[in-house]
Amino acid sequence: MSPRIWVSLHLVDVVLSLHGRVATAIVLYLSIVGLWGLWLGLRGSGPTPSFIGALVIFEVAAVAQGLLGIALLFSLAPSQSLHILYGFALALAIPLAATMVRRREGRTASLTFGLMALFGAGLAIRGITTA
Repeated sequence: MSPRIWVSLHLVDVVLSLHGRVATAIVLYLSIVGLWGLWLGLRGSGPTPSFIGALVIFEVAAVAQGLLGIALLFSLAPSQSLHILYGFALALAIPLAATMVRRREGRTASLTFGLMALFGAGLAIRGITTA
């Protein structure tokens, strides 16, 4: 095997491993953020700046995960194309939830974001199982 092919295969393995680890981190992170949002909502509180920051961190991670997925798509297709749909849905979950709660009271916004984050964790789990 030529060195160039070996380096290419090794790079695909590294990106694939990173894609899987980020997916697991997203599931854990969204579970914690979702529970945090529900806790804020049940207390009657609106989203705090820290909570909004946590949602922004997730969105950046989702975009990074998508970029890793696109890089893999050129060399290794997922076993099910539904995997790609779960990725798009996950990246769009927060912006869609934000448009839903734009003119709502704070408590409703916290509950909506919390439920969205838990739903996103479920989407991420489904994405992992369809990979």
